[in-house]
Amino acid sequence: MGQRSQQRRVEETEEQRNSRLAVMGQRGQERRAEGTDEQRNSRLSAMVQHAREGRLNVIEGQNQHPIQTFYAARTVLN
Repeated sequence: MGQRSQQRRVEETEEQRNSRLAVMGQRGQERRAEGTDEQRNSRLSAMVQHAREGRLNVIEGQNQHPIQTFYAARTVLN
């Protein structure tokens, strides 16, 4: 991002920021609405696959770090 646009972002008010984000969200909705059923199904399929992979990682124990962190924090707090 350019220095000028960074400066503009620093100076914008919360109302301006919310307005900008609302416009971005609206554009995304319009783009999705224009998509074909095939594109929509492809996007949903990718989301489902990502969720499945995440669950498999947890089941297979590949994602134990957050659990270990939780227990370590709990031990320190007790």
